[in-house]
Amino acid sequence: MKVAFGMKAHSGWAALVVVGTRDADFAVFDRRRIELVEGEWAKQPYHAAERMEAGAARDVVERGIEAARRIAVREMHAAVRREQERKNEVTACAVLVANAMPDWSIEEILAVHFRMHKAEGVLFRDALVRATKVCGLKLVAVPEKLLMTHAERALGSPVSRLAKTVAMLGKFVGPPWGKDQKDAALAAMIGLQADAR
Repeated sequence: MKVAFGMKAHSGWAALVVVGTRDADFAVFDRRRIELVEGEWAKQPYHAAERMEAGAARDVVERGIEAARRIAVREMHAAVRREQERKNEVTACAVLVANAMPDWSIEEILAVHFRMHKAEGVLFRDALVRATKVCGLKLVAVPEKLLMTHAERALGSPVSRLAKTVAMLGKFVGPPWGKDQKDAALAAMIGLQADAR
């Protein structure tokens, strides 16, 4: 069966929902939280480096970014393997992404507190995007703030019907089925439709 991943990132973790179709209806095949850090500090590497000397701060941030990328690839490979074991083919990975960030250096980010928050907000999304490419999956980048608009267009269905479909998926799989899972499921539905084109 063809399935797509939908992923919504947070600081240090991501919600993953795997969606396919069963009898022409969307169905959830997996839903889980994947960890993207090994240490608490790595959830906010810019904040961890905030009061350090420039060279040490750069090292901490770079170590945090590299670890997030490495772990994201590892988790993506594991998710693909799980689907292969179920005899499913992963056709796309839809990642909810943020607006592009200016090309600031680490030093420029550390100099302004709101930039640190922005950089950390983008860090884990970017790690998932990169992992999708490294694993050879088709990337469907969905701007998080425009999720419903993209879903309506890609799936050819009004927002009200999409909300009902996503709510029904949650009833079938049970809790937890909060905003993270709903958004990731909708992204996966877009990813599945993108493959059908």
